[in-house]
Amino acid sequence: MQIVNVKDTGLVNVEKMLKKPAFDQVELNPKIREANKQLFGRDMTAAEIVDMIVNEVRADGDRAVIKYTKLIDRTEFTAKEFLVTEDEYDAAYKAADPDIVESLKRAAANVRQYHQEQKPNSWMTYRGQGSLLGQSVIPLDRVGIYVPGGTAAYPSSVIMNAVPAAVAGVGEIIMMVPPKEGKINPYVLVAAKEAGVSKIFKIGGAQAIAAMAFGTETIPRVDKITGPGNIFVTLAKKAVYGHCDIDMLAGPSEILIVADETADPAYTAADMLSQAEHDMLASSIVITDSRTLAEKVSAEAEKQLQQLPRQEIARASLDKNGLIIVAE
Repeated sequence: MQIVNVKDTGLVNVEKMLKKPAFDQVELNPKIREANKQLFGRDMTAAEIVDMIVNEVRADGDRAVIKYTKLIDRTEFTAKEFLVTEDEYDAAYKAADPDIVESLKRAAANVRQYHQEQKPNSWMTYRGQGSLLGQSVIPLDRVGIYVPGGTAAYPSSVIMNAVPAAVAGVGEIIMMVPPKEGKINPYVLVAAKEAGVSKIFKIGGAQAIAAMAFGTETIPRVDKITGPGNIFVTLAKKAVYGHCDIDMLAGPSEILIVADETADPAYTAADMLSQAEHDMLASSIVITDSRTLAEKVSAEAEKQLQQLPRQEIARASLDKNGLIIVAE
């Protein structure tokens, strides 16, 4: 992770360092590129990989989803085995810590209450000469939510995406989660059950987005896709937009911290790592007017990295996109 002084480097050069490439111009980490080369037989950009997967899923349906789930997630399913069963839900509740289950229930209830108060209503009014004006707020028939799960579990993403859809009155909520060793984290399953998800499929990556956008023999087509994901998921959402709606193109995680000499170096470093651990492409930036704080934050980040379960990802992120800027 670099420490740069604006006075020495120049404002224009610092601004260049902060500029991020477009989604389809992102350079993958060398380790990921090599892994992809082994998988696909040649060096490909993220955009090329996504276009290949999306087009194949659109053309071949379940067969392509099965192919790429086996190839990328190293999990061999039949089309029927993609769907999470009631037995898997039951096993998740048995495996989960009851206190955490209660916390997830409270979180879902809080988010539900907020969105119930936020929910827009239909209205009509009569005007002169017999005219009738109004607005009809109609929920979508079916939505798909994507929840990351390949390298970490995010039950919070389930609640933040599924609960608003349920409150809106969406007819069916489909959820996609990449399997890890053929399974889904129990807390993700519990959160889905509490949030009102209708069906969960053990599918991840670009193949999951394409399957929801176009539909397959076993996966229903959705009207809208929401939820975060890595660069491949984001590019897939970009590719299918127009065939179905999407929420947004949420890029790799990023955080900007503005701190003076009174900031706690440990907290500042922890904030940087909280985003760096999400993705090798994540960006963690600190702007400070204290060179002393900059050096302490850098040292503290290195110290905390040693204890981080996702150290490899966080370190790659900080090495490429981590930056501490010392301003005047």
